[in-house]
Amino acid sequence: QVQLVESGGGLVQAGGSLRLSCADSGRTFSGYNMGWFRQVPGKEREFVAWIRWSDGRTDYADSVKGRFSISRDNTKNVLWLQMNSLKPEDTAVYYCARSRWLSRIVGNYDYWGQGTQVTVSS
Repeated sequence: QVQLVESGGGLVQAGGSLRLSCADSGRTFSGYNMGWFRQVPGKEREFVAWIRWSDGRTDYADSVKGRFSISRDNTKNVLWLQMNSLKPEDTAVYYCARSRWLSRIVGNYDYWGQGTQVTVSS
């Protein structure tokens, strides 16, 4: 059974850093690409980053490129999102998700975590 659980969110000042984690207790990382998305109330969920399971190839939204870094450990079934130089506009609930595809599209991800709140104060 797939169960993705995010952690590491919190309140941070602008310019600060946070590291989000996503653990898969169902041990289903193998063969799946993983992504991070975020959502603010009243807006659609938006792509942040994805990482390919086989070789670690990555892709980032322009809004986070150069500030965020996605990584994973397939042996430990853990996914991370290192977020540096945070801005107030990064405030959102962050979700990890699993996909067979390399995609920025929400609908191409089949399992999602419950989300973790990130709040960046100015």
